[in-house]
Amino acid sequence: MKKIEIMDTTLRDGEQTNGVSFVPHEKLSIARMLLHELHVDRIEVASARVSDGEKDAVTAICRWARQAGMLERVEVLGFVDGTTSIDWINDCGCKTLNLLCKGSERHLKYQLKQTLQEHVAAIKQSLDYATSLGINVNLYLEDWSNGMKDSPNYVYDFVSALKDFNVQRFMLPDTLGILTPVEVSRFMTQMKEWFPTLRFDYAFTPV
Repeated sequence: MKKIEIMDTTLRDGEQTNGVSFVPHEKLSIARMLLHELHVDRIEVASARVSDGEKDAVTAICRWARQAGMLERVEVLGFVDGTTSIDWINDCGCKTLNLLCKGSERHLKYQLKQTLQEHVAAIKQSLDYATSLGINVNLYLEDWSNGMKDSPNYVYDFVSALKDFNVQRFMLPDTLGILTPVEVSRFMTQMKEWFPTLRFDYAFTPV
């Protein structure tokens, strides 16, 4: 029987909810409950570079997780910003980076204002640097759902350019919640047909 793996984002994405803000000891308590009591497979606990308080929280979570033998289950969202996010995550003692990349041609052109080649080159530099510090990297393809609807060739070219690098997972989010269940099934099947040896996560926000 296939196992369903759950990565909980309460402490990162959930904290973006209006009026929700956790102090460091609250984050640590929630992280311990998710991993130790609820047995969630993985948790994404923060975005890099947010604040000193956030850094204190991530450091405390990673310290506890290391002692509990669960450090590999703690992840932090980071950005393609040279070494800045990676250094922040490394300083906290975290060993898994979810690197936010552009999963649609629209985001690449109008937000990043780069070519695919420029974006991929910057990602490869981040991958090399993270690997040198012993940090595992998942690639988070922001706006992947729109990418599959509007620019599937871009998605294919993006993943093809990075599939042979040291990427643990390609994370495929429905960032804006635009896909129907049928579309999710079709697009995930398509990704597996294109890249049968790669590991994919599907990410969604429940309502």
